[in-house]
Amino acid sequence: MNTTVRATTAGSFFLFIFLSGIWLSRSGRPLNVTISTVHKLISLAGGIFLLMTIRQRHQAVPLNTAEWISIVVTGLCFLAVVASGGFLSSEKPMAVAVLRVHQVVPVLAALSSGVMLYLVLGR
Repeated sequence: MNTTVRATTAGSFFLFIFLSGIWLSRSGRPLNVTISTVHKLISLAGGIFLLMTIRQRHQAVPLNTAEWISIVVTGLCFLAVVASGGFLSSEKPMAVAVLRVHQVVPVLAALSSGVMLYLVLGR
């Protein structure tokens, strides 16, 4: 799979993750199980796609320090998104700060993923 196809696929995953997240948030409480499951499965598939891309690239050519740093930052963003999403999907009302984290960090995850893909696939 060439670089353009990988970047387009990653961008498509993020688009569908954001759209399903907006759909989920507009469905109200209690959260719709079907929409929530779709949102989580798309997110999981996107994460697996990024991990496979990194693994295949690392097998072809060892990654340098800047690439590893971008991978770690992206991974931390994903962990923050998953954790905040998990808190928000609970029955208990969460602090507004958790909602704000889940609204801001996905954008940071998308941006850091773009930088990471540029560095990893750019050579």
